[in-house]
Amino acid sequence: MSDGSEESAGDLGVGIGRSIRARLVFATSALIILVTGSVIAAWVLTGRAQMDRVTRHNARSLTSALAGAWGNELSDQNWNQVRIQVQHVIASADEFVYLIVTDEREGGRIVAATPLELVGAYVPDVVPLHVSEAARGSGTTRESETFLLRDVEFPAGQVRGRRGQRVLEVATDIELGHERVGVLRLGVSLEPLDTAMDDVLKRGLSLGGLFLVLGVLGAWIVGRRLTRPLTELTSSTSRMAAGDLAHRASVVGTDEIGALASAFNRMATALEGTITTLRATARAFERFVPNKFLGVVAPEGIAKIKVGTHATRAMTILFCDIRGYTKLSEGSTDEQMFHFLNEYLPEMGAAIEAHGGFVDKYIGDAIMALFDDEHADGALDAALAMRRRLHGLNARWLAEGREQIEIGVGLHRGTVVMGTVGYSSRIDSTVIGDAVNLASRIEGLTKKYGCEILLSGAVVDTLSGADGYALRVVDEEVRVRGKAEAVVLHALEDKETPRVSMVPG
Repeated sequence: MSDGSEESAGDLGVGIGRSIRARLVFATSALIILVTGSVIAAWVLTGRAQMDRVTRHNARSLTSALAGAWGNELSDQNWNQVRIQVQHVIASADEFVYLIVTDEREGGRIVAATPLELVGAYVPDVVPLHVSEAARGSGTTRESETFLLRDVEFPAGQVRGRRGQRVLEVATDIELGHERVGVLRLGVSLEPLDTAMDDVLKRGLSLGGLFLVLGVLGAWIVGRRLTRPLTELTSSTSRMAAGDLAHRASVVGTDEIGALASAFNRMATALEGTITTLRATARAFERFVPNKFLGVVAPEGIAKIKVGTHATRAMTILFCDIRGYTKLSEGSTDEQMFHFLNEYLPEMGAAIEAHGGFVDKYIGDAIMALFDDEHADGALDAALAMRRRLHGLNARWLAEGREQIEIGVGLHRGTVVMGTVGYSSRIDSTVIGDAVNLASRIEGLTKKYGCEILLSGAVVDTLSGADGYALRVVDEEVRVRGKAEAVVLHALEDKETPRVSMVPG
């Protein structure tokens, strides 16, 4: 047994040794790639800098020569001769994209240019405005790396530069004596420079590849052994991230990756239990605080909910109250009223949620619900649905010999503040605002006007399909207690279910 154990330990040591050697081979190959890449990068950057200097020098030399040659022509306003020479210059080299000559005595107007359609303009539309402003600045020569705003054709029908193409603009003053009489702007394409650099890079990579073949081959062999289990672990991580909490990694081994897989599986087991608990907690919490409310008071999750978090919203508020509830409760036991509310409230809540609203709170038998849609149609549909569901409940209760009830529903739309109040050990969500108080008072007026559903003019104004509802004005200037402004009240009738008289409160 001792020999067997020693042999197993030896095998394990060899396995670890091989693993370390494999990683050393991979690291060596990576080092070779890094060094070779750095050399090629330095080679390319040095070459590019040199070619860039040559391009800029040639452009400066050309513009200076042309500016010196065209001074007299511009002074004599011999613009046709300048235009002919401009076309010859552009035609002489494929990398020349545009050439613009402006006359300062004409207020900077373009008197000669390729493309020809720029003649007569003051600001060319081929490059951004700030480039044109820089071209008219001070200094003997101004350079700007920019891009084309549109395609440039020369001759007509032949695209010389495309929109978005990088160009180098060199601007030189055209002087006569010591007076600036114009500005010459030459746009040189940088694509040839990029193409040349691509060729240099390809040659460098080809040469570097000769030195890297052996190292890359060794790295590939070792990498294949290393990445296979890592790929499986990555796949396992992705499956867990997608929600498959029961998944476990199948990677086995005695090296570092095997140990990582074991640790991963232990973490996955603990994470599954934690997330399952959190999901159950979140579902339970949503029963107390609506999901839409959580999006406001806990935007970063329930765990980070704070006192004082709030937001302002324009909402439609619905209040519903049972008529004759006091009389009903006096004739029933507490347990009977408890079961009664648990029959009644789910029906009303379902009607509210089915039409886009959510219940903010229950105040005894009263319900306060909110609708955050742009239009108030959903709130009216919910009120009608509540009435119909109540008729269904009343029919069932009548068949069982139980007492029937009626409700009053008040609706108003306005701005409210949704947020959290309380202190660190007891936080509650709430909605406050003048609109909430007004909705509650409108609900109280349903008894006065003999209506089951009463709504303010603010609600009617936001309806997208008012013609689809049976609305009638019951009071055009009602003064609600606590409100200085008069409120227009509308009654909403149900076209499907006949209206019945209210039960005295």
